[in-house]
Amino acid sequence: MADHDVIIIGAGFAGLYQLYKLRELGFDAHIFEAGPEVGGTWYWNRYPGARCDIESIEYSYSFDPELQQSWNWTERYAAQPELLAYARHVADRYHLRPDISFETKVVALDFDDATTEWTVTTDSGARTSATFVIAATGCLSKPLEFSFDGQDDFTGDIFWTWNWPADGADLADKRVAVVGTGSSGVQTITAIAPVVGALTVFQRTPPYAVPAQNRPIAEELAEVKQHYPQFRDISRLSRGGAQCGEGLTLPPFFGDLDSDAARAELGRRWGDGGLCFQQSFYDLLLDAEANETAAQYVRDRIRQKVTDPKLAEKLTPRSYPIAAKRLCVDTGYYEVYNQDNVTLVDLNEEPLRRVTARGILAGDTEYEFDAIVLATGFDAMTGALNAIDIRAADHDGVIRTLREKWADGPRTYLGLMSAGFPNLFTVTGPQSPSVLSNMLTSIEYHVEWISAALVHLREHGLSRMEADPAAEDNWVNITNDTADLTLLPQAASWYMGANVPGKRRVFLPFVAGVGVYKQIGDGVAVADYHGFEMS
Repeated sequence: MADHDVIIIGAGFAGLYQLYKLRELGFDAHIFEAGPEVGGTWYWNRYPGARCDIESIEYSYSFDPELQQSWNWTERYAAQPELLAYARHVADRYHLRPDISFETKVVALDFDDATTEWTVTTDSGARTSATFVIAATGCLSKPLEFSFDGQDDFTGDIFWTWNWPADGADLADKRVAVVGTGSSGVQTITAIAPVVGALTVFQRTPPYAVPAQNRPIAEELAEVKQHYPQFRDISRLSRGGAQCGEGLTLPPFFGDLDSDAARAELGRRWGDGGLCFQQSFYDLLLDAEANETAAQYVRDRIRQKVTDPKLAEKLTPRSYPIAAKRLCVDTGYYEVYNQDNVTLVDLNEEPLRRVTARGILAGDTEYEFDAIVLATGFDAMTGALNAIDIRAADHDGVIRTLREKWADGPRTYLGLMSAGFPNLFTVTGPQSPSVLSNMLTSIEYHVEWISAALVHLREHGLSRMEADPAAEDNWVNITNDTADLTLLPQAASWYMGANVPGKRRVFLPFVAGVGVYKQIGDGVAVADYHGFEMS
């Protein structure tokens, strides 16, 4: 008999809710968490300036009305300390910690076809059995640990944004380099520029950054709390799992607007701030002209913000469609470059050759630093799963690993299961809306869908569930075909795995939206879990 009904991997927002939900339903569930605390992404990413790019009012749980009413967010976009405090509060409020093993990293999963059980092996060598495993491993939890030539020679301090010292780092008045200008880099650069002595940013590809328009939200939150259930219902049916202030009203099509109206719409969205800028036009990621109009609007804004025209040009993205890489939400990023202590190095003009004892050699110039900050990103969506040695034997006893199966890109049904690996579920896995959506909306949907499926199995005396290969093939085709209808594959983004050397470029999320995905998932469940084999 298995040690547990369910092992959950990860104590981030997905794992915590999954544990709460299964305990409420009478399952024996336990979490293995690699870190020493709950929070997942929001435990590890504690670099200066770290904050969410989804509004706090929506980036929060909806499963308990009392929790919604009692927790008070202070800012429109919560910073990392507040998000971590929220995760800790949830763990304590629902007494989840007794069912969490901290500092316990899962390194291997082995499925026994005869017993219909998974053996879960941790980094200590301990083994635990469970009928089901739910991977709540997070989409951005496997960092890219680039090792630059000469890195060990550097005599100063090297910091990674994904593993910032828990007690902080004293960068005041120091010469600091930041390598990378994705979201982590943009936030770090903005936060440390006022306090360091000199800041040098090494940029390969400039990002599109839109203003957060961050602010205190006490009055706004109080108003939403009066109708939170209705507010959440709308978010669950929206394209991105968040309302963007419009409810379920569709954005205008670019072709329906003249040039003045289009620019006015872009100006309105810019003034509102945040990722909803990409909702300026319904077809922003479908129509090249619509996309270029939005991109040019942002380029104009960059030129207005950066006083040096040559520097503004280097900070202006042109090589990919806007929103084909994740937009950055900034709190004064471009204005940083007007400071006398900030320098930009364009790695297209001066390639980063190596780290030296004194700093970084880029092109023919050696730049000297006291500290180097590496904001080099993540192996998104599949990285955390592929870091675990996941094995399952088929009915003929042939063992296959998930890494082998996914060598040319992930293969799932609904982003929930992968054929050949029974009783293994993924929360917000590849080929679900996940990173293209408000993660909390998608997390809650997956947790509730998986929990309902486990109840269905229990009520029918079943113990095994697996994706049907034909259903999986169809879903992979749907995911790829819908992505190909958009401009998204035109960027070398982490959505495509393009930031990971040697990784096959395949568009990883499901692009049709949260509302469409929910209708499909609900329909599959109502149709007796069509496309899944149960026994």
